[in-house]
Amino acid sequence: MSRARHRRLMSEINVVPYIDVMLVLLIIFMITAPLLTQGITVDLPNAPAEPLDPEILQNNLPLVLSIDREGLLYLSVGDDEELPIDERTVVARAAAVLRRNSETPVLLKADQAVSYGRVVTAMVLLQQAGAKTIGFITDPLEGFREAP
Repeated sequence: MSRARHRRLMSEINVVPYIDVMLVLLIIFMITAPLLTQGITVDLPNAPAEPLDPEILQNNLPLVLSIDREGLLYLSVGDDEELPIDERTVVARAAAVLRRNSETPVLLKADQAVSYGRVVTAMVLLQQAGAKTIGFITDPLEGFREAP
């Protein structure tokens, strides 16, 4: 009986398992942190755009820059709209139209096979010509439902 009285309860916390868990978590965070800062692959949704206001198009004919599958540029202004033109001519003709009427709607129509870089280059050309805003021409999707 004397042994039972002299036995004390152990009131210490064993922290060794907690240290192991913390080290494992530290390693996991060290491995995953660099992965979180890299870019993510985004699959952009296809959706129809809102149509342009008919009053805007009635008052001003839009200036349309088209890019075909090969990346050639076509402008809806000039002698022959069916012939491709170079980038300098795009800037010159678009600037002339926008100097005459700064409210002219500027639209970009690009083939879906054209690279994103070519579309950005076309946008920069239109900005150099003086376009404040640039709209995109799209085909409406069939069977698309609007979200409730």
